[in-house]
Amino acid sequence: MAGGQQAQGTPGTPRVLRAMNDRAALDLLVSQGPLTRTQIGELTGLSKPTASQLLARLEAAGLVRTTGNVTGRPGPNAQLYEVDPAAAQVAALAVDQLGITAAVADITGRVLGEERVGTDAVGADVPNRTARLVAEAVDGALAKAGLGREQLHGTVIGTPGALDPGTGRLRYAPHLPGWHSRALKEELAEVLGTPITIENDVNLAAVAEQHDGAAQDFDDFVLVWADEGVGAAIVLGGRLLRGATGGAGEIGYMPLPGAPLSRGGDRSAARPDAGGGFQRLVGSPSVIELAHAYGAPEVRAVDEALARDDVREEVARRLATGLAAVVAVVDPRLVVLSGEVPQAGGEALRALVEEEFTGLALPRPELRLSDIDGNPILIGALRTALAEARDAVFDTTG
Repeated sequence: MAGGQQAQGTPGTPRVLRAMNDRAALDLLVSQGPLTRTQIGELTGLSKPTASQLLARLEAAGLVRTTGNVTGRPGPNAQLYEVDPAAAQVAALAVDQLGITAAVADITGRVLGEERVGTDAVGADVPNRTARLVAEAVDGALAKAGLGREQLHGTVIGTPGALDPGTGRLRYAPHLPGWHSRALKEELAEVLGTPITIENDVNLAAVAEQHDGAAQDFDDFVLVWADEGVGAAIVLGGRLLRGATGGAGEIGYMPLPGAPLSRGGDRSAARPDAGGGFQRLVGSPSVIELAHAYGAPEVRAVDEALARDDVREEVARRLATGLAAVVAVVDPRLVVLSGEVPQAGGEALRALVEEEFTGLALPRPELRLSDIDGNPILIGALRTALAEARDAVFDTTG
């Protein structure tokens, strides 16, 4: 009990209180841009002397810097402060069947360099090929940013599938050869020289949507990703639901009427849409196949297929069937449709899916299209990397 009482009293120590004030000020500078000492004091509730001491402390620690003055006001010009961009840099990567996209950003979130590396950039027989591909993508982004690996604070990688916390292996991603080593994180960390976080790509798309897109201000929502592969991210109480083995949201394998069951052998297939389940109904290749079945063999792209009324209506029915199963279990306030299929179908497809819910004895969540500008997986990886870096770098308790 004595130990518990001591722990409860710890947050009241001056050092911890100073660190809490430091973090509050740094978060304000990140979210609102350059601020004066007076503005920081007003927004944090700190007195002018305390705000001055705080800024001097953060400037000495290399976390903030001055950036000009406020002009055009009566009296002396007030000095502006901002987070020092050089305090830390992070890398974010999005992995797919065709290659890896890497971005490097400073602690403020400004992207400094981006690089795309195809899977053919390193020969299939090269040892540690996956690590080499990752390193080549990161090094390319760093070169464009004028930085070196030693300046990276951390790296977040978005991949299809999920890293099993029990085994360390990447599951549900048979179409990514070379990514299934039990020591994958350690191998990548050794090559890059930074801590590595590997996260499901659809989970990262949900992170992007929650911060920058259609799910802002929603603590309970589901993002459904329909692309080459199909999956979902489930956010409850503002937190991602991952499941015991990291497989929460792998709705591509969900058995549904009209699709063959996805057996264990199907997961070894080279194509993510192979096998059965929901993915076999609404994945990009299946949408194109549907157009062929409806008498349009010349269709080669998803947007061409969904331009047809008959294909769009059938895809809407299929999407609604899968969504109904998810809604019945999760009961989210919002469902966000993302990936190539919803983006190609647009508002016309979204409206048809919503119409399919009419009359069902189920909750009817709001249904929105993703409105992220750019690669949502890369943006979510960047958001995650920045959050991890700020938690470490902005911690002044030490």
